[in-house]
Amino acid sequence: MQTALKRFGYAAWFLLIALFVALHAWHLQADFPNHTPWFHDWAKYTDEGWYGNAAIRAHLFGDWYLPGDFNPAPAVPVWPFLEWLLFFATGVTVEAARGLAVAFYVLNLLLSGLLLRGRGPRWMPWLALTILATSPFLYCFSRLAILEPLLVTLTLAALNLAVRLPRMRHPAIGAAGVGLLFTLMLFTKTTAVFLLPALVWAKWAAFGPSRKVALRCIAVSGIVSALSFGAWMGCVARSGLMVDYHYLFFINSYPKPHNLWWPLVSFWWSLHGGLWVDHILVPFTGLIALATLAGWRAPWGCALRQDPVFGASVLAIAGYILFMTIQNHPQPRYFAVVFYFCAFLLAQGMGVFISSGGAIRRAGWGALAVAIGAIATNAAWVTGYAMHPEYTFIHAAQQLTRYIDEHPNGKRRLVSISGDEITLMTHLPSLCDDFSTPIPGMPDLPAKLGYYRPGWYAAWNDLDPGTLADLHTHFSLEQVATFHALDDPQRNALVLFKLHPLPGGRMRDQGDMNLRVVLPEDRIEIPVD
Repeated sequence: MQTALKRFGYAAWFLLIALFVALHAWHLQADFPNHTPWFHDWAKYTDEGWYGNAAIRAHLFGDWYLPGDFNPAPAVPVWPFLEWLLFFATGVTVEAARGLAVAFYVLNLLLSGLLLRGRGPRWMPWLALTILATSPFLYCFSRLAILEPLLVTLTLAALNLAVRLPRMRHPAIGAAGVGLLFTLMLFTKTTAVFLLPALVWAKWAAFGPSRKVALRCIAVSGIVSALSFGAWMGCVARSGLMVDYHYLFFINSYPKPHNLWWPLVSFWWSLHGGLWVDHILVPFTGLIALATLAGWRAPWGCALRQDPVFGASVLAIAGYILFMTIQNHPQPRYFAVVFYFCAFLLAQGMGVFISSGGAIRRAGWGALAVAIGAIATNAAWVTGYAMHPEYTFIHAAQQLTRYIDEHPNGKRRLVSISGDEITLMTHLPSLCDDFSTPIPGMPDLPAKLGYYRPGWYAAWNDLDPGTLADLHTHFSLEQVATFHALDDPQRNALVLFKLHPLPGGRMRDQGDMNLRVVLPEDRIEIPVD
């Protein structure tokens, strides 16, 4: 009877998790949920189009590469390659791109369960999956066609392989697979380099006292990764695309303060950013890590410290916090990687605590009670998002495209920071005004504008003086329409401008500071700020 009840309980638990996972695949055209704590993350305006633009262009316009524009595919080719394959079956749609991200989210849960299976009480992996399935943070970011879901998939696949190397007849072959997966991680998102210590530790700890075999496997992984990485970089160099590769690092290099203590401030900013994810579960992760450090000699502390998954999770979190500290510009979406490892630490920690005795056991039950309360709150939050979808952004993109088609103005091409995103949604050809890869004959945005001669420009809420000056080198601007979308008070109105070429095709001097303000021939109503 007790066994039947347990089976029924786990079946009901599985159905509950499956229900919340299914909610992620519902209403894929809908906005990134409005009025969240993460409303200001630019990924919802830009990244889906930016990092998939090679696949989008290849299917819509016949060529993945747009000279002088933002072309990230040479540096991060894995995601656009997968989208390119997908679009043969689905066509270019935002639902297909987001559906691919959700598919990787589902795979991430399966890999998470596989990674934690057998490393504690039977309920422990289920607790971790429940935390991940009911997270409103992951609900928001796993439904965007961004790089993080795929990066997590590859990382978890590599960790699953790494911790199982000792059971393999030929562990060196498995280690080669880990090395290849790490290369794919790097070519999915370059920040994967900060996850390398977690993979190394997982291999080292999994072998226990067999250090020679562990070192051999680590070396094999490193050699395979270096060779595969070098092979791709050789292709990039021979294709003349190194400038596009380097440009990705250039645009992601943010200015650093001049004072000596800025790393401490940045570290606190990055660490405190974990509260973006969850106000209860993330602080509990820190408490479990500190408790393990304090009780490292106790049996329960040794059990956690020696577990390769627990240690790898600590190093993965630390590595990504280090990345955000060095960058000095943490963004909410970065924690879409971190939160998986927070869930692992929480579940493993509570599993060990509850399996212990005395005060530790009581602390574990108390932590579990708090976690269940947080999960219930998060589940209600996710349900609210899923039951009230909004479609403001795609409607704005469709209305903008319809306006352009109904009011021809030379070339149909749009210039906008969200241009690639709009292309994904409506197939309107576009250029990015924020990023322009410098190539011979096209060193900057004015040169790019002169080459492509677009007919339209779209800004969010206001005009940047520098961008206005670049546009003024070739055009005067006429504000013609406004389309309201999303919830960021600084970016909730997509403003469309008609670009009028200067008489006689002349070009103004881009060094003229007077171009940074509204000129008499312009018609601009929004602020220049």
